[in-house]
Amino acid sequence: MSEPSEDRQLEVMRHSMSHILAMAVLDMFPEAKLGIGPAIDNGFYYDFELPRTLIPEDLPLIEKKMRQIIDHDTPFDKAEEKAVDAIKKLEDTNQTYKIELAKDLWNEGTETLSFYRTGDFVDLCSGPHVASTRELQSVAFKLDKIAGAYWKGSEKNPMLQRIYGLAFSSNEELKKYEQFLVEAARRDHRKIGNDLDLFSFHEEAPGFPFWHPRGMVMWNALLDWWREEHRIAGYEEIKTPIILSEDLWHQSGHYDHYRDSMYFTTIDERPFAVKPMNCPGGILVYKSNSHSYREFPLRLSEVGLVHRHELAGTLHGLMRVRSFHQDDAHIYCLPNQIENEIIGVINLIDKMYSRLGLEYHMELSTRPEEGSIGTDEMWEKAESALRQALEKKGVEYKLNAGDGAFYGPKIDFHIADAIGRTWQTATIQLDFAMPERFDLEYTAEDGSRQRPVMLHRVVFGAIERFIGVLTEHFAGDFPIWLAPVQAIVLPVSDKVMDYAQQIVEEIKGAGVRVGLDDRTESIGKKIRSAEIQKIPYMLIVGEKEKAANNVSVRTRGEGDKGLMTTEAIVELIGDGSYQGTTPGK
Repeated sequence: MSEPSEDRQLEVMRHSMSHILAMAVLDMFPEAKLGIGPAIDNGFYYDFELPRTLIPEDLPLIEKKMRQIIDHDTPFDKAEEKAVDAIKKLEDTNQTYKIELAKDLWNEGTETLSFYRTGDFVDLCSGPHVASTRELQSVAFKLDKIAGAYWKGSEKNPMLQRIYGLAFSSNEELKKYEQFLVEAARRDHRKIGNDLDLFSFHEEAPGFPFWHPRGMVMWNALLDWWREEHRIAGYEEIKTPIILSEDLWHQSGHYDHYRDSMYFTTIDERPFAVKPMNCPGGILVYKSNSHSYREFPLRLSEVGLVHRHELAGTLHGLMRVRSFHQDDAHIYCLPNQIENEIIGVINLIDKMYSRLGLEYHMELSTRPEEGSIGTDEMWEKAESALRQALEKKGVEYKLNAGDGAFYGPKIDFHIADAIGRTWQTATIQLDFAMPERFDLEYTAEDGSRQRPVMLHRVVFGAIERFIGVLTEHFAGDFPIWLAPVQAIVLPVSDKVMDYAQQIVEEIKGAGVRVGLDDRTESIGKKIRSAEIQKIPYMLIVGEKEKAANNVSVRTRGEGDKGLMTTEAIVELIGDGSYQGTTPGK
């Protein structure tokens, strides 16, 4: 028998640490009710219903108890029992969540339940675990944070308290990860968004972002560039409603797969739904006209607003919202055009990601085991076409079996940010099923009526999420063409305020996004404020600059660049658009 891998051993240790955590919490709160406690990436957690709300000061006390338990060299003993008998025993305890889990397993057909005993502590668990707590002495761990978590992830259920722990094979790895967390917190897009006044969230609309003027400047710069690149690539833009008949979502299959995440309404006693995806609306645009093979490939793009009812506990800044825009496009083409269209989309994504300095890898996701629509033949053709396009393009990719969309396989792009995290963004999905469901047709060269092939694709994905990823990737220090404020004029005193206004107007007229700090503060404080706001260029004007009809230029992070005329500044910064700028600058 082969030895378990180091990763598997660490996972077992992390799972065992979650039991130690539960033991320590029960020692502090004997009346605690236990939820679940799995191993996760970088550590473990356990959910509890407790008599009071935990505070950060509780964590060192619980951690101390955990170390004491580990030092006792207590074995993890596994026992199995018939589900019926086990449930009866559990019903004599106050562990209501464990009783519910046991009944769920029994209802699913599990006849025998497994438990692990560690001293006096017994937990319903499938394992595996280490042989004894002493084996955990080598684990470098630390209790990290407290969070709320709905039981079974549903906001209809009670809110439990979740304790997260970090766990690694060595103190060096633990410290390295803690440093990573510090850097991730520094880059948190929610904090940066607040500091730079880009967007906000409000209790009056949980999960729905509010974009501020500076955030809209960045939004529009990104979308202006997106539209120009798509125009060059042969796309035509459309716009479809956000509310469509409920019947449409039954026809598309989305109702069966997404209804729990959809919003519904009634208009004139007729059921409607707020769209969670753009494709059915785009299909109606296609169906509004007859089509010939001569039109293909037909590339229709849409920056469409969609809504999905995400659980409250999963909402996270711009990364998980209930209202977002997708930079969708649907390509209708002939079977012999599929390969070239897929390669064309890959090239477009590569072009745009390269401009942002983003590295990525690709994954091919195949048919889900359950819930897909379409025939076996459709899926085989679609998967084969995607694979052949990737191989012809000569790119490396990973196989992600069973993770395709319900209507077709897909190629997903995963970008890596500046601190090594990966984010799934762009996707290309090949679909033979929707054209069949919606009876899409075109007139072939021989005059017959044929089905088009349909490609679904996004470059950014959710625009909101993509901006969140960019914010964390650049830590708010955006490329000059994306910076909400590219330059700010800093007058030394009120005596040169008129001249400062003149400089602002000259630079603004050339297309540069420029502001004016007219506060009665010292120039040092103004420079510091501009640095905090991550404004790339600081243009200082005083009596000397006014007399010479120029400005003193400072760049964020580089300092003094000397005296320049406004013409030279405009040439240095550019016209504020995505054209003529250096990637990543």
